[in-house]
Amino acid sequence: MKKLYIVLILVFAANTIKAQNKDTAAADKLYISLEYVDAAEAYKKLVDDGKGSPYVYSQLAESYYNMFNYKEAAKWYAKVIETQQEAEVYYKYAQMLKADGKYEEANKQMGTFAAKAPNDQRAIEFKKDPNYLPKLRSQQKLYDLKNLNINSDKADFGAVLTNDNHLYFASARSKGRKKYGWNEEPFLDLYSSVMSGDGVFGEPQPVGEINSKFHDGPATISADGNTMYFASESFKEKEFVKDKKNNLRQGQVYIFKATKDGEKWGNIKEVSFNNKTYSVSNPSLSKDGKTLYFSSDMPGGQGGIDIWKVAVSGDGTYGTPENLGKKINTEGNESFPSITDDNKLFFSSDGRKGFGGLDVFMIDTDKDNEAKNVGLPVNSPKDDFAFSFNTAKNIGFFSSNRDGNDNLYIATPVCSVDVITTVKDALTGKALSNASVAILDNKKNIIETKTTNMDGIVVYTVDCDKEYSVQVTNDGYEGNVFPVAKTRGGKVDIAANLQPIEKIIDKEVVVLNDIFFEFNKSNVTKEGAYELDKLIQVMVKYPNMEILVKSHTDNRGSDQYNLSLSDRRAKSTVQYILSKGVSKTRISGKGYGESEPKISCTDCTEEQHAQNRRSEFLIVKQ
Repeated sequence: MKKLYIVLILVFAANTIKAQNKDTAAADKLYISLEYVDAAEAYKKLVDDGKGSPYVYSQLAESYYNMFNYKEAAKWYAKVIETQQEAEVYYKYAQMLKADGKYEEANKQMGTFAAKAPNDQRAIEFKKDPNYLPKLRSQQKLYDLKNLNINSDKADFGAVLTNDNHLYFASARSKGRKKYGWNEEPFLDLYSSVMSGDGVFGEPQPVGEINSKFHDGPATISADGNTMYFASESFKEKEFVKDKKNNLRQGQVYIFKATKDGEKWGNIKEVSFNNKTYSVSNPSLSKDGKTLYFSSDMPGGQGGIDIWKVAVSGDGTYGTPENLGKKINTEGNESFPSITDDNKLFFSSDGRKGFGGLDVFMIDTDKDNEAKNVGLPVNSPKDDFAFSFNTAKNIGFFSSNRDGNDNLYIATPVCSVDVITTVKDALTGKALSNASVAILDNKKNIIETKTTNMDGIVVYTVDCDKEYSVQVTNDGYEGNVFPVAKTRGGKVDIAANLQPIEKIIDKEVVVLNDIFFEFNKSNVTKEGAYELDKLIQVMVKYPNMEILVKSHTDNRGSDQYNLSLSDRRAKSTVQYILSKGVSKTRISGKGYGESEPKISCTDCTEEQHAQNRRSEFLIVKQ
């Protein structure tokens, strides 16, 4: 049912279907009337009677495509492409294959589509990264979801939650309504359900003053709760086009405005930019009430259905609709826009890289960035659409037919933090590109490593309320580790200013942080290796430099034991340096036990013991 406002727009705008012969006339009339269930049966009967043809196969494929019966659609598209077809046929076939999880075959059809329409933006994006799906699957989860308890056995979609806890959505659940031939479900009505303080939704009630004998919904509500924009049909205004040949009246999808009158909605008026030659639908109003977003096939778009916006003035008049351009719209269909209070625009598209069918995307309209697929589990191989988000209550809603029927889902944000690390030269302030930035958990385990961009920046998205650190290295610079304090969402900026490697050379020694060893062990730890890598950088930069590693212990334990332990640690350190390609003629090591304390003491404190347990890196030759 969600495709109603996509199908109506495309079919009402210009229907060029002509009966190919007297045999297909009855089926064609059903198709033109959008009665796809009956049309498919009529075309199938023609096939069963031996009257199948490329035209009949195409009409079957298109009928099932419009019902999103992806298995049957794919079956008949396979027959259709036995003869050469226009590019869009291969694109639709690929979409149906993706919906069935047949990604390899879908890519094959996308390849044909791209060859036939090389300048189509969808083809260009596909050729850039045809095997995008693994990356899309692995991107961080943004939302947890659950099925809403107020779903019916009919189509329910387009939910928006108002600030006074009313959830408005479109539904075909009314048993008293006549069925619509598109999918044999009742006409759509607008419903409302009240959310209680504990998040439970009450029994939905029809919004009687809005609902008519035509399709009504979905809707958007102003921040103050007093204004509604909703989709319905041009028949309300007695505006339609007569198809005398097929004895049909073809209308458009229109947007209407209503205002609150006490507890009821009234004063229903159509918006001024409705038009008998194209449809406008799926409205979404900005927080300040000054911009209305909607979808339309009006002239001047990128192709198919696009997302537009129009200015709403204080006196209730409207500006000129403005197409949102190629950052959002494609040659495919973009619909179901929803703008949040912080100006993030959610929308659905079948023209972008996705899992199949319609996928939900998001773009921050305050920034110059690209639209992003919101990923799993919101998106699936089926149709996922009509995502709305109430920022004040931190809860979202979307619709999907993943279970065979259009249902409503709650989307709860997974709490995350953006760690934005900027790496610069500490002396000059120059941004360091290609620096290595690893994100570590609170146990110092490396989770992932990235390199900085041209601006010296790396961004990691991590879980809330957890401590992390970033370990930063770059050739010619002293590496460092920067703590990331745990926080509850938002972003954390890390200024990772690196000192040139020369800074750790102090006269006759190379000064490193403490090289730690586990108790009673001599193997190099990962923390120790990180420090020793700085020494390796120095020795690479100064190829004639020779180093003596002196390892010391505190005064606990016997003299002989400490001497032996320190010697093993010195040799382990040397072995690590040699493993990195440094010549054995340039590095040597020796243990001194407790014979050369940094601090002479008898009853030493823990701090004094720690200072005596050390490694020194003496420059034997510069």
